Amino acid sequence: MIPTCLRRLALTLMLAVTSWAAQANPDMTAADAAAAVAAGKITLIDIRTPPEWKETGVAKGARLINMLHPQGAPGFTNALLEQVKGDRNAPIALICRTGNRTTQVQRYLQSQGFTRVYNVKEGMAGSGAGPGWLKRGLPVETCGTQC
Repeated sequence: MIPTCLRRLALTLMLAVTSWAAQANPDMTAADAAAAVAAGKITLIDIRTPPEWKETGVAKGARLINMLHPQGAPGFTNALLEQVKGDRNAPIALICRTGNRTTQVQRYLQSQGFTRVYNVKEGMAGSGAGPGWLKRGLPVETCGTQC
């Protein structure tokens, strides 16, 4: 049998790792992202492609940066830094169609020193994480000159 103190230590460590992992890759619902954008508390970045923006419109207040940037990952990073005035600690929420691409971009940005990157994991169209921006009836704008 494992002594009680060792079981407690193992449980404490497991909870600490789980808590750290949740903080390292935080998610945000579409509704929470919409409220944070409206309140000016976060910069919402839509990383989809121009045809996708044109097809569905974009979340109100979102900044558009195609993750398939012509200058690759460095170009994407530089475009994002422009949007947050060079502040790698600025709160950023990423949105795509279903949350798959944003998960990868979130990890990439964290590896580049961004500290407050949230993932709108349900995306625009919905996923297992939730119904999505569109089905929730959250505000959408037509895509302007970037489409």
